[in-house]
Amino acid sequence: MARRSYSGRTVLVTGAGGGLGRAIALEFAAVGACVTAADHDVGGLETLRAAIEARGGQCLATPCDVTDANACERAVQATVARFGSIDVLVNNAGISHRSAFAATSPDVIRRIVEVNFFGAVNFTRAALPRLVAARGQLIVISSVAGYTPLVARTAYAASKHALHGFFDSLRSELATQGVEVLIVCPSFIATRIGANALGGDGTPVGHAQVTVGRPLEAREVAAAVVAGAARGRRLLLVGRTARQAWWLSRFAPLVYERIMYRRLHRELEGS
Repeated sequence: MARRSYSGRTVLVTGAGGGLGRAIALEFAAVGACVTAADHDVGGLETLRAAIEARGGQCLATPCDVTDANACERAVQATVARFGSIDVLVNNAGISHRSAFAATSPDVIRRIVEVNFFGAVNFTRAALPRLVAARGQLIVISSVAGYTPLVARTAYAASKHALHGFFDSLRSELATQGVEVLIVCPSFIATRIGANALGGDGTPVGHAQVTVGRPLEAREVAAAVVAGAARGRRLLLVGRTARQAWWLSRFAPLVYERIMYRRLHRELEGS
């Protein structure tokens, strides 16, 4: 299969104000795409826009709360008004929590699911007619937590599992319309998502994140995302830890759970 070119194409990235979203936006811009960056972090968006334009690229920075369906629609309309189309939607926006379920407020669980799952649904609904018209791509940033258990992150894992069910099903619906769906599952990434995680009461978590394996750099994950999308991949496991977790959780689930709990149970101590 020929690699897809993104030169002159329009890519809309959510959660682009920092971390992995910023890296993905920069990577697409580097291969010639016009980028719309959506985030609630206005300062982060402006810094990204300036960085892309300094390199000769085009970037539309649009402040947006992904939990607001009307705001997502406005971001799509602004993108079409500026660039004429949407060829790729990257549903990257997300937040996390680190707390035992018994110590986690239902409001925190709802917040995680609203951002991570319904945020992706909102943007996908808004952009879908344009993606169909362009025979484009949907890229969804999931996680190891999208296909395995993850202690102290029940709501986060639930939101990521939901993405798999939704977008795997949507892929089947869109197959005859030429729209591809790629689900990306990185292991731990060296971004602020861990530091910005919510505690069980909704305030910032007060203890350092425990990770497994070498935390990935956002740039290397972004490069893998663009390369995988260009090849038409359906599922992309990024990092050795992600690949090991995929196979071990399927062929030896009890072994996986014991190892995962042994390495991450300290997250529960702050709950």
